[in-house]
This record gives sequence, structure tokens and C-alpha cells, in this order.
Amino acid sequence: MAASAGPEIERLIALLSKLPGLGPRSARRAALALLKRRDQLLIPLSDALSQAAAKVRTCQICGALDTQDPCAICTDPSRDPALICVVEEVGALWAMERASAFRGRYHVLGGLLSALDGIGPEALRVGPLVARAGAGEIREVVLALPATVDGQTTAHYLAENLARADVAVTMLARGVPVGGELDWLDDGTIAQAMRARRPA
Repeated sequence: MAASAGPEIERLIALLSKLPGLGPRSARRAALALLKRRDQLLIPLSDALSQAAAKVRTCQICGALDTQDPCAICTDPSRDPALICVVEEVGALWAMERASAFRGRYHVLGGLLSALDGIGPEALRVGPLVARAGAGEIREVVLALPATVDGQTTAHYLAENLARADVAVTMLARGVPVGGELDWLDDGTIAQAMRARRPA
């Protein structure tokens, strides 16, 4: 960026470049687009960010983000309180909600176990999950974690810790995606789909 851009623009670019998916070039383009469309983009975005910072909080029960605590999902009487879906982060919760396939409640771990990154159980919301499962109201805990080494390690750790509670622990099925063609899938996905086959 040219020195004549000014420290305010430099700071805007630096902050935008910290967002996922935005590197320095993309951040410059985004900053330029915001500044060129000040009334349509920059001012409304600034207001939305300010409102989010002031009003959005973390649900003390499940760890979701909402403007109320407990969140709307935890207080929704139409949801099954005996069914908990465990997800890595809030983004995964939003993905589950987009699919409209789950009508229970959630538990956001806040990450995955990772020896390489030094993330142990104490850094995640494992204790509250075990406490919720052991309180007597939960019937099933669905582990909706990524099909990665860290995701599977975390799922195994949670299953061991939840074994003491009187709950069923299940995992999302893995395999051939809807619309997927076998010749485009990796070997691991095909092998998992074969192991998880069911009656037609």
C-alpha cells in the first residue's frame, strides 16, 4: 500500500487480512470496495459490527452465539431436550441448522483435541458436556465432528468420557455424498461408505 493511503486505511486492510480466507491482496480489494461504497457498504457494515459486538454473547448452556442467554435453540420448547448434537464450532452448528435435519439441542466444543497444537481436553468444553449427559435428561449424544485425525481423536475421547453416563453415543454416518460419483471420491470415503452400508 502506498504511504499516501493513510494509517486508517492501513489499519482497515490489516484487520480485514486477519479474517479467514482474506490475505493481504484480498483485504486491499475488500477495503477499496468498502471505501468506494461508503454509504451502501462501509457505514452499514460498521453499524452491524458495532451491534454484534454489543449484543451477541455465548450461550452458557451450549456455547452457541446468540443475542440471548440461554440461546434461542436451548429455550425452544419444540426441540427434543434429550438429544444433543456435539459440534466443533458454531459454524458447524449453523451448517446443521441449514440442513434442518436435527431437532434436538447442541453442544459446541470450541475446537478439537490436537497434540500438535497443544490443545487438550481442558481447552475444550468437555466437562460441561459430560455434566449435561450425566444429569439424567439426555438420551443420546450425536458426535458431529469432522472426519479428520483430530476429529476422530476427539470423538473417541468423548465416547470414552460419556461411557460413564447412561446415554447412547452415536456418530454421523460417513460415505458417498448426495450426487457424488464414485470415480471422483477418495479411497477413504469409499471405504467408509462400504463399512457403513445399509439395506436398500
